[in-house]
Amino acid sequence: MAVLLLAEVNNGELALDATAKAVTAAKALGDVTVLAAGASAAAAGEAAAKIDGVAKVLVAEDASLGHRLAEPTAALIVSLAGDFDHIVAPATTDAKNVMPRVAALLDVMVISDATEVVDADTFVRPIYAGNAMQTVKSNDAKKVITFRTSTFDAAGEGGSAAVESIGAADNPGLSEWVEDKVAESDRPELTSAGVVVSGGRGVGSEEDFALIEKLADKLGAAVGASRAAVDSGYAPNDLQVGQTGKVVAPELYIAVGISGAIQHLAGMKDSKIIVAINKDEEAPIFQVADFGLVADLFDAVPALTDAV
Repeated sequence: MAVLLLAEVNNGELALDATAKAVTAAKALGDVTVLAAGASAAAAGEAAAKIDGVAKVLVAEDASLGHRLAEPTAALIVSLAGDFDHIVAPATTDAKNVMPRVAALLDVMVISDATEVVDADTFVRPIYAGNAMQTVKSNDAKKVITFRTSTFDAAGEGGSAAVESIGAADNPGLSEWVEDKVAESDRPELTSAGVVVSGGRGVGSEEDFALIEKLADKLGAAVGASRAAVDSGYAPNDLQVGQTGKVVAPELYIAVGISGAIQHLAGMKDSKIIVAINKDEEAPIFQVADFGLVADLFDAVPALTDAV
């Protein structure tokens, strides 16, 4: 069977971690063709060609495909769909914008956040904030799927796939780019970081959230936050980890002042090692933590930061 995988391309560069993990999932379905699309995508296409398991790379460069606009990208995928049985992507923000549009245009269902490939028609995905796993079988002629990359290992490098340039599809013209406002940061990207330090409501204020940032900087870690911390204004929205935020699975996750509501656990419980710091010994976070410290975070975090 043939699989078309939409690569994650940001500013002309391939998001290697997300794309390589999606390749691992897609390889179980058949021969993988990667689509790198954007105003600039040649470099991303060359990088994708080196991923082990990629049979072919299609590079589509056009101004209409820039600035993360979903409609032109969806139109391009639909124009290519006739040659493929499965159309897949990593479950990133961009793909979650594009793939439902692809499914709607093809008049098929979309299977989102798949964590396991059972066979060519059957997939496993989490429901109820990850408290249950649903097995979904699709009878659609074409399957449209996003893979939750935190549950797959990244495919290695060493591939040498052929790279082919293609044109863009007709632009539906349903949206247009006005401007980008990008927050600059020297920290690792949250969803691909090996270490994440997250703060919750217990941090108490935006000013005190600096304790979380100092520890993260010492560890070379990404910074995360619970929804309670974001809603309280302690941290920006793009740092939210959880069911309605980002899903992470780092080697080390440090939860500071986070009680452990199921919505937050849904976004981080696949982390390899979980460390919790909370003064409430009954906090649910300790039920999933590998290491727990019952202590006042305002004493423990500065001491930990100094010790690193």
